Amino acid sequence: MTLGLLVYVLCALASLLCAALLLRGFRRTGVRLLLWSALCFACFALNNVLLIIDVRMPAQDLSLVRSLPSLLGIGLLLYGLIWEGDR
Repeated sequence: MTLGLLVYVLCALASLLCAALLLRGFRRTGVRLLLWSALCFACFALNNVLLIIDVRMPAQDLSLVRSLPSLLGIGLLLYGLIWEGDR
């Protein structure tokens, strides 16, 4: 395993840990902004997993597929900030 791949794996694990901790906080408090943030970090974790797959398979370009979870994550976070911030 190269150093770059190790960094990608650690980033994916960190995003997944953040999502899990935010979900735990949402279950405890019920604050919906924590839910939207957790979903955002779950999408970021999926993005990092797709990045690992893209690095391991250089024959195919997965840059468009990799960008979709990031876009979805940012969209979910923006939705949570705009619509849930008013409450």
